[in-house]
Amino acid sequence: MIKAIKIRLKPTKEQEVLMFKSAGIARFAYNWGLAKQEENYRKGIKSSIKDSRKEFNQLKKTDEYKWLNEVSAQVSQQAFEDLKAAYKKFFDKNGGKPKFKSKKRDQPKFYARYDAIKFTKNNGLFYVQIEKIGKIQYKSNYDIPQLAKYINPRVSFDGKYWYLSLGFEHGTNKSKLDNVSVGIDLGIKDLATVSHIDKPIKNINKTAKVRKIKKKLKRLQRKVSRKYEKNKDGNKYNKTKNISKLEREIKLVHRRLINIRLNHIHQATNLIVKTKPSRVVMEYLNIQGMMKNKHVSKAIQEQKLYEFKRQMKYKCEFNGIDFVEADKWYPSSKMCSCCGIVKKDLKLSDRTYVCDKCGLIEDRDKNASINLANYQVAN
Repeated sequence: MIKAIKIRLKPTKEQEVLMFKSAGIARFAYNWGLAKQEENYRKGIKSSIKDSRKEFNQLKKTDEYKWLNEVSAQVSQQAFEDLKAAYKKFFDKNGGKPKFKSKKRDQPKFYARYDAIKFTKNNGLFYVQIEKIGKIQYKSNYDIPQLAKYINPRVSFDGKYWYLSLGFEHGTNKSKLDNVSVGIDLGIKDLATVSHIDKPIKNINKTAKVRKIKKKLKRLQRKVSRKYEKNKDGNKYNKTKNISKLEREIKLVHRRLINIRLNHIHQATNLIVKTKPSRVVMEYLNIQGMMKNKHVSKAIQEQKLYEFKRQMKYKCEFNGIDFVEADKWYPSSKMCSCCGIVKKDLKLSDRTYVCDKCGLIEDRDKNASINLANYQVAN
């Protein structure tokens, strides 16, 4: 399987300028290709991404766009490949229609040429060679293998630090597994209820630490909003240096919240995998449909349920554990984990499951996780 790692880069100011240029050109090439495809579609002209890429390469030869040659050619070439992949997902009905990338909202990132990446060590410091940028010092706890080819290397900026993520072929973890099936029921009150773990995995968003950060974020957002209103000139908002400083501070607070939530999910999934079950069963989740409910959409977004499922899936694959997704209509919450009867009149407000037949009294989420653990795939 492919194992991905992420290392923190420590570029110089000159290297950072080139990295921002690369990210900007990657975004420009993607948006240019998307605009070209939409224009040809409106005019009824049949064209492929390959045709747009050839036209873009000719554009780079003109004096007006000679700045596109200041970075690696692979940066813009891969942007068209990314656009091609986005259209394929759209036509296969696995994603939405490709959208233009925003300089303000989208994360700055670009592709690094895989066969030009070289890792070296000098005077106890670690360096990575990236085409057109040079040797960049990096920090990592990983033992990175020296390979001739790395898979899909990307350089990204999270608002504070630069990172290089890449993949390489790696064998699965050969560890002895117990003959146990584990069921996981995800929720909003608690992140996850696991059938073979006594206590549910807590919702990190309800802790005092996260609440304090969210309170700080709200205050900063109000502050920047007042400054925008104060500097408003008719229908136009004037952006001052103080507003820019506040917006950078808001980005860093958002970054901190994201990192706390991702770290919590990594710890939760590791906790489940370390029990060494032979099988993990999770319920089917229609995240897009759930997000349409205005009352719980924010809570679902903060819980990062899709990210939990994604991490659980690849960690199971890496450790040789069977990952099973239960059928969409499997009544995990309404079924009694003791006698198997289905309670059709169970309401969402009923947090304790009481069976009318065998008298079982169990927490609703715990009962659902036990049912998921006992789930059998239909032939």
